[in-house]
Amino acid sequence: QVQLVESGGGLVQAGGSLRLSCAASGRTFSGYAMGWFRQAPGKEREFVGASPWSGGVTTYADSVKGRFTCSRDNSRNMVYLRMNSLKPEDTAVYYCAAAARVGVPKNPSDYAYWGQGTQVTVSS
Repeated sequence: QVQLVESGGGLVQAGGSLRLSCAASGRTFSGYAMGWFRQAPGKEREFVGASPWSGGVTTYADSVKGRFTCSRDNSRNMVYLRMNSLKPEDTAVYYCAAAARVGVPKNPSDYAYWGQGTQVTVSS
């Protein structure tokens, strides 16, 4: 079992930045791909970005490419989502998730463990 807790959400003006953190605990963090997803009211949960356990390439949704950066510190069981140039359409609840999969899965059903989510609101 892996427990995930996100933090760092909040209210920011358009063009601003936020950094979300996700702390993992429980069974070993080793071998898990870590993803970030978001869900806006009335919309389906969508893929934001994901990083493999080690090596490989971090993958991003086209809507955030060039603005968001996923990173992880495996020694501390932490993952991060740095969000720059935020837009009102980035407003959503953001979730981190863990997948015991090779590579960087984009489908929410590939992720076995989820955090409780953190709200990000971008005002225009």
